[in-house]
Amino acid sequence: MTADTLPRAGCGAVLLRENCLLLVYRKRDPERDHWGLPGGKVEPFETLQQAVRREILEETGLQIERVSLLCIVDQIAPDRNEHWIAPVYIAEDFSGNAIVREPETLGDMKWFPLDQLPDRLTRATQVALLAMQDRDAS
Repeated sequence: MTADTLPRAGCGAVLLRENCLLLVYRKRDPERDHWGLPGGKVEPFETLQQAVRREILEETGLQIERVSLLCIVDQIAPDRNEHWIAPVYIAEDFSGNAIVREPETLGDMKWFPLDQLPDRLTRATQVALLAMQDRDAS
């Protein structure tokens, strides 16, 4: 990827069920061997909300009905020639049972209690958790 193709757009979603957060374990870069929010790349001519619904369905099998914007993540790593802009949504209404549907990229998927999150979290997940705290404090 060259600098003239940057930045790229990604998206992710916070999915909460019974005070537990759904995280996926990344097998590939960027942020290999980290737990993170499900999500992925925005495809050409796709709205952000279409992208987050599609990505969550593709990765987890969960069908999102309603979302609201939580935060925007800037992930800039010039040393890796990476620059991502990623809105993170909160899924306010979703259905289905979470399963790993992309085993080539995801090593695992778990619901973690909010007070027992793993140590190795992706940057987007860290930013989203801070935004959730700020939102709850308001």
